[in-house]
Amino acid sequence: MTKTLGLIGSGMIGGTLARLAVAAGLDVVLSNSRGPETLAALVTELGGRAHAATPIEAAQAGDLVVATIPLGGYLVLPASALAGKTVVDTMNYYPERDGTLAELEAGTLTSSTLVQRHLPDARVVKAFNNIDFHHLFTLARPASAPDRSALPIAGDDPAAKADVTALLDSLGYDAVDIGTLADSWRSQPGTPIYVDPYLPPRPEGMNQEESGRWFFETPGIPVPAARVKELADAAVR
Repeated sequence: MTKTLGLIGSGMIGGTLARLAVAAGLDVVLSNSRGPETLAALVTELGGRAHAATPIEAAQAGDLVVATIPLGGYLVLPASALAGKTVVDTMNYYPERDGTLAELEAGTLTSSTLVQRHLPDARVVKAFNNIDFHHLFTLARPASAPDRSALPIAGDDPAAKADVTALLDSLGYDAVDIGTLADSWRSQPGTPIYVDPYLPPRPEGMNQEESGRWFFETPGIPVPAARVKELADAAVR
């Protein structure tokens, strides 16, 4: 059972997961590449269940650890500190940001398989990579809610996937198992389950300011487990 969530990366997705975790009664240990002192405002906002630390300290403290940094920096993840841990990989490959990674360009590996290779003694599970940070927060619902959404997960270790499924449940989501890390491409950018299903159709003709306002004002669309499975199954590589 996860009591403390470690976060390596505390940006938009990481900060949202920290907020959901604290609301669910979990302790969170936050970290980033700039140092614990830069997280003071977020820790103050989150209250007594939140603490700032270094990435190694967050890795050591977490019963379960979320890696939520730009994929291009995955080699900075502390492999020794993450040994034996379940690591939730939220990272997506964006070549324009991360630089070109030959194995991902060729399709011989998924990004999560690359992360698992760097963390040989951890149990990597892909999750939280197919929804934007704002609607990750606004669409969270209790288990009994009729409009509860689901998110896909993928991993090679059944026990680790069970841990992440339980985490999703506590944060307000059902989980849909879409297979192994080799199958995790089914939720990567450009696939049918990536971001768009959780949003209504974007109105045409908006300028950048109007588009940004629309993004934050729309509450999002619930996507149930059956629809997530259908969309993941429909992905074509």
